Amino acid sequence: MLRKIRIFVAIAALICITALFTDFTGTAARWWGWLAKIQFVPAMLALNIVALAVLVLITVVMGRVYCSVICPLGIMQDCINWVRSHTAARGARRNRFGYRKPLTAVRLGVLALFVVLIAFGFTYLAGRRDPYSGYGRIASALIAPLYDGVNNVLAAEAEGYGSYAFYRVDTPPVVWPVLAIALLTLTVVGLMSWFGGRRYCNTICPVGTILGYISKISLLRPVIDTSKCNGCRSCERNCKASCIDASSHSVDYSRCVACMDCIDNCRQGAISYTFRNSKSKRGVAEGTEPSVDKTRRTFLATGAVIAGTAAVNAAGGKLHDGGLAPIVPKTTPVRKGRIVPPGAVSVANLERRCTACQLCISNCPNGVLRPSMDVASLLQPEVGYEHGYCRPECTRCSEVCPTGAILKIDEAEKSAIHIGYAHVDYDRCLSASEGVNCGKCSRKCPVGAITMTAVDPSDADGSRMMPVVNESRCIGCGACENLCPVSPVSAIVVSGYEIHRIN
Repeated sequence: MLRKIRIFVAIAALICITALFTDFTGTAARWWGWLAKIQFVPAMLALNIVALAVLVLITVVMGRVYCSVICPLGIMQDCINWVRSHTAARGARRNRFGYRKPLTAVRLGVLALFVVLIAFGFTYLAGRRDPYSGYGRIASALIAPLYDGVNNVLAAEAEGYGSYAFYRVDTPPVVWPVLAIALLTLTVVGLMSWFGGRRYCNTICPVGTILGYISKISLLRPVIDTSKCNGCRSCERNCKASCIDASSHSVDYSRCVACMDCIDNCRQGAISYTFRNSKSKRGVAEGTEPSVDKTRRTFLATGAVIAGTAAVNAAGGKLHDGGLAPIVPKTTPVRKGRIVPPGAVSVANLERRCTACQLCISNCPNGVLRPSMDVASLLQPEVGYEHGYCRPECTRCSEVCPTGAILKIDEAEKSAIHIGYAHVDYDRCLSASEGVNCGKCSRKCPVGAITMTAVDPSDADGSRMMPVVNESRCIGCGACENLCPVSPVSAIVVSGYEIHRIN
């Protein structure tokens, strides 16, 4: 029963976390966004003391339940193991593992490197070892495009029947570095899981190492009763963590992920998930009545917090530009400064805290956020206005960020944050260079930072008009750049501030 509960809760958590990266309506983020914020590394970077305390408490009481129930990359490894066990030949499905000594030097070395990278501000490199962020890149680069494609096919079919239960969405362009890193992560973790079970968790993952050493003092743990054990070694041969030594009836609790597989595989009932001091691992006296196991209630109570179902996509509509003239796609202009989202406070704060999990990028409804290609901030989010602009009423990225790299803000706070400033290239501007009465940037500016001014003030009625930007009012939302009719590079471009200004 314990194993079945663990599997149910883990599958529910994996579905909900995957929905955070695939659901373009934002419904999943509103209901299940807290699942990202209770992940260990994001909680640590965000200084989320409550989440960290809960995770540590769960580990002290129940062992490494986090790795088998909450961590999406750990649950993904269990799914890979399940596929391996059900696709292999019948005789090879069981008994494919065995006890292995822990690679302590490797574990501590990877953990030390992770700590050093975090301490010196190389969070974007340390994020490559964060299991949650690794799964986030897999979900956003590999699963989300497939999800969008299926949705668009269903939308096309529904339109044929006059139904608008689905609506089409624009699939984001492929970012090859993100795709390459996601494929590399999936390949490495997948192969290690296919051939070695939980070897990645117990060798390379720093979170597994930290929680592993905490779980050595866990109150609840799998305990072997030697009075019932007949030495069949079934528990050892089916332990994907390779932490059970059947010859000595011992369990390496620093590597045990509390998956309960050993309990399910023991036909003698010699293994129980119980308090560590209630029975000696050497067994109990024959004839002693077993104590009542109350741990199922504890496991159910903890699992109920995490269990749930995937969010349902909300219906809606989306307008598209039309016309007979060919549309030239916008290209990225040369900016004087990198633009980071409102709530990031500064470029330095974003680089110091962001693990490049891609959650904010996946949830941006306006297509503004994209992965950075700069070496110093590789895959961390940056703002670009080729596909949309940062609408003043949208605060989605600040709501979903689990690490504190983008602080949560409301609409009023966002309207007061200046992330950049616009500047006009008068050689390209239609109003200034060709005398065309365009003025689109002025009409579309949501804060009134752009005014049309006569080139010859003495002839205000007959003079050509040109846009002038009031930088003190400009918030850098990019509406002017995105809506400028000049292509492929807009005549008005936004550059970012290193430190955001607040009015």
